[in-house]
Amino acid sequence: MAEQSSHSAQVREADRSYWSANLRLIIISLIIWAVVSFGFGILLRPMLSGIAVGGSDLGFWFAQQGSILVFLALIFFYAWRMNKLDREHGVDEE
Repeated sequence: MAEQSSHSAQVREADRSYWSANLRLIIISLIIWAVVSFGFGILLRPMLSGIAVGGSDLGFWFAQQGSILVFLALIFFYAWRMNKLDREHGVDEE
């Protein structure tokens, strides 16, 4: 009976560790996305207006293209990192 309780506690701790890592990854990704899209594209746009990128200023580029490209990069990074995290915790699909 004690072994079963010990095993159950280990499983709960492993689950807690997995979800903690998962939530940390989500929060970091959302912060990066918010800083790039809202911060660089809106709040910091006047400061970035003096830097030219592709015929327009950097603030405009972030508002129109940069935040989308960063969002796509975050999607691929999240999928790659979650697959790695799944393998580390033994919950992968393969």
